[in-house]
Amino acid sequence: MTDSTAKHTARLRHRLAQHTVLKAPGVYDALTALLVEQAGFDCAFVSGAGISFARYGRPDMGLVTASEVAATVAAMRERVDIPLIVDMDTGFGNALNAQRTLREFERAGASAVQMEDQTFPKRCGHMAGKGVIPAGEMVGKIHAVKDAREEEHTVVIARTDALAVNGFEDAVERGERYLEAGADVLFIEAPGSIEQINSIGEIFGQRIPLVYNLLEGGNSPISTASEVEAAGFRIALFPVALLHRAIPVMQNLLHTIATQGSTVDQHRDMLDITRINQLLGAPELLAGAKRYEGED
Repeated sequence: MTDSTAKHTARLRHRLAQHTVLKAPGVYDALTALLVEQAGFDCAFVSGAGISFARYGRPDMGLVTASEVAATVAAMRERVDIPLIVDMDTGFGNALNAQRTLREFERAGASAVQMEDQTFPKRCGHMAGKGVIPAGEMVGKIHAVKDAREEEHTVVIARTDALAVNGFEDAVERGERYLEAGADVLFIEAPGSIEQINSIGEIFGQRIPLVYNLLEGGNSPISTASEVEAAGFRIALFPVALLHRAIPVMQNLLHTIATQGSTVDQHRDMLDITRINQLLGAPELLAGAKRYEGED
């Protein structure tokens, strides 16, 4: 594991020790990761849903493979230095599969991994029809992933989807078991009421950092990072917000091209090629290349 990896994982742990909410926009390629870094965020969330939507044009139903996620993370890490919280779904199999996935994601540049207790193939946490594995099986997978870490600071986030499947009491019981198993962060997905949100914060908030999913159109009733912080949660995910906004914009532009045969009317809301190259660092690359030019 490189010194660079140790630095960004340690940075994430340091940030989680602070008692202010950590906003984590969802990213799905190197460009979105770069935009999040340039916007000054402390970390980004590599969303499995975002990768499935943007790279493969598929819903979030377990169709993306571990190697595809790892390749995406590696492309991001080559471009950005901010910590990356990486969605590893169910670990892509049993405890041994989860160990291999953890190592692959660490090598790609993950600072944290988020593993859930759904049955495989999994689906979006706010979709109907989910199933969960026995809590004991998930406990074993948490132990396996922690044992497999090559970088001691890599953060292990344990997510349970049991609330929608088995009810609130089971979700809380699983949270206790996952905390005892050594999870660094706890994520109880899709609480359905303010009462449930506040109860989760009261039960766990002083003992372990908590994740809240600010998914547009999801099932949970609060919608701002300040509300998340007030409820005792430490990480506010915005898993596919960039895509939720970008898709209507792209659809509108495509309609304009189809009907007008031009983009002129929308130029004021677009970046031109010069500004794109500046954003992506072309001037710096060209300046660096001059150092290697030969002399005639």
